[in-house]
Amino acid sequence: MSRSSRHADRDRRIVGCVLKRILSLACLALPVAAWAFYKPVRVLAPWLNGVSCPSGNICTDAPSRYREASRLYEEAILYVDSTVGEIKHRPRVIFCATDACYRSFGFRRSAANTVATFGIVVSPRAWMPHFVRHEMIHHLQKERLGLLKSWLVTPQWFTEGMAYALSNDPRPTLAEPWQGYRSRFEAWYRLIGKERLWDEASGL
Repeated sequence: MSRSSRHADRDRRIVGCVLKRILSLACLALPVAAWAFYKPVRVLAPWLNGVSCPSGNICTDAPSRYREASRLYEEAILYVDSTVGEIKHRPRVIFCATDACYRSFGFRRSAANTVATFGIVVSPRAWMPHFVRHEMIHHLQKERLGLLKSWLVTPQWFTEGMAYALSNDPRPTLAEPWQGYRSRFEAWYRLIGKERLWDEASGL
């Protein structure tokens, strides 16, 4: 092997080694960056965000209210299973008793949020059955329709209207556009019925 070939081979090895190190550092940095800059990802490991998870699927920043959180969780599961559709994988639900907890997961104004199929975060003002049912329905939608379809394709009048209507939300009138979504879903649902719900939803 000539000297120039040996040098070229050495240079390729050095470049390969540098690229591997850069890739390794990027792989290590990506989760840290996501944790810092996209706070909803914290539902994947909420105990690292200052909440306790005694049962794994039920977390809270107020351990003294764990029984209350557990009752809300189980009631929502039973309700959705019996009236909307069976939930295949029980989601983790983080019940925040303080605004600071809710904000730490990246949320502010909403009452509660469902993060893909990874988990649900409930704000202090949403410790009520219909709010938890609402988010469980969003979780079920993502299970049945798929994450991308439910997010990018399925119309919002369906996803939100369904969650408001079938959670038995007690408010007679919602702010717009939610009231319009609920009314449109209810009209659609009267024609479709429970038995055809998911078949018809997949075609929206």
